[in-house]
Amino acid sequence: MTATASDWLRGSFVLVNVCRGRFLLCRLLDGYIRVSLLSRLHLHAFHRRPIMRPSSQTLKHRSSHDTEREFGGTLGAICIPIFLPLTVLFLISVSRSPEASVLQWPPPLPSTDHLWDPLALVILLGWIALHALLYVMPFGKVSEGLVLRDGTRLKYPINGFHGLCISGLLLLLLLVLGAPLGYLFELLVPLAVCAIAVSFLLSVYLYVRSFWVPAHALALGGNTGNPLYDFFIGRELNPRVGNFDLKYFCELRPGLIGWVVINLGMLMKEVELRGSPSLAMILVNSFQLLYVADALWNEEAVLTTMDIVHDGFGFMLVFGDLAWVPFTYGLQAAFLVVHPQTLSSLGAAAIIALNGIGYYIFRKSNSQKNQFRRDPTHPSVARLETIATATGKRLLVSGWWGLVRHPNYLGDLLMALAWSLPCGFSHLLPYFYVIYFTVLLIHREDRDERQCRAKYGLAWDTYCRRVPYRIFPYIY
Repeated sequence: MTATASDWLRGSFVLVNVCRGRFLLCRLLDGYIRVSLLSRLHLHAFHRRPIMRPSSQTLKHRSSHDTEREFGGTLGAICIPIFLPLTVLFLISVSRSPEASVLQWPPPLPSTDHLWDPLALVILLGWIALHALLYVMPFGKVSEGLVLRDGTRLKYPINGFHGLCISGLLLLLLLVLGAPLGYLFELLVPLAVCAIAVSFLLSVYLYVRSFWVPAHALALGGNTGNPLYDFFIGRELNPRVGNFDLKYFCELRPGLIGWVVINLGMLMKEVELRGSPSLAMILVNSFQLLYVADALWNEEAVLTTMDIVHDGFGFMLVFGDLAWVPFTYGLQAAFLVVHPQTLSSLGAAAIIALNGIGYYIFRKSNSQKNQFRRDPTHPSVARLETIATATGKRLLVSGWWGLVRHPNYLGDLLMALAWSLPCGFSHLLPYFYVIYFTVLLIHREDRDERQCRAKYGLAWDTYCRRVPYRIFPYIY
């Protein structure tokens, strides 16, 4: 799931058609899906403003059974694991139907005999195993995360981009050998069913094992004592098997890179049907590959995000990373297989320009923030205006972060729109991602806002007066 993200898949309200000509507001995962996926992540978690660690005084006054519950509390923890898997299957089915209408009733749900295929399970488990192997290989460097509550730092391998490149070489080899990658189109629903099942099984394992870890290893928000809520939000902060970090692995690896592979499968299916890929399909594949490659190239940035630092690893992130990101973020490619679109050269150029502008804002703002965090004396950021805080940190009020409070979100949304535009304007479905992502980021921004205000107090109020717009200049 970058947009991952981690990002990765997260709490927001998205309009999804589930009954006669009406939309119901379904509570969705906050952020990744990571990703997603993260990311994821997808995708997206790895590009967000780094989480501000609570002060020791704040931690002192917080109970281990935190009473503040997000995503609708117990009700959300019951409804989300039921409705979101159904939403994934619904969206895939709609994208493959001739009408592709989210308002169609009854909806084009798959028959029970199309829900399962043993090959799908073999592919999914093999894919996860491949990336688990690549995770432990001695590629890239090793970085340390932020200081934990017990004063220690965990180490993380920064080799996700190597995993993407090796995956690309393996896929190229399969194509040369004549492997029918286009068959992924027929396997989309069974693959999604398997990913959902694996998400539930992994979440149960994570919940059970969390009762054998010390108290300092639990997430502050996931230790409420309510089994349903804690299962959903995640009890353990950084579950590991030896040195293998389960949350970090899922955030950017199998789901996020899997998203790119599914897109490629849709492109190859179009080649089977029409002899060559359409310009619209090429643009969608290229834009989303760039997004995933950027996330993995800047993988180290995920270590300071909310997903890694704050959120426990439970159903919310597991499902977002493994199911939500790869099977909903790439709906445009699945849509184009059945509903080909013709793009003019001028239209394609305009869409490429929009994606380029979004990517430029997104990357430049994130780079500026990361450079300031690493070395505020660097020439590229030394002259930026800042506000001092009681914690000793300083808040940027010029440069990209003086334009709006979340310029990276603005760039993200411009790119999301560019991914949908190649699909034309005859259907709403291809715009599901940009609609969902807009509401997701607004919700995520609200979470950031509350945490930063609690962390920085009056300094944050001063910052908000200096930078009044949150995401969209002169709008919001």
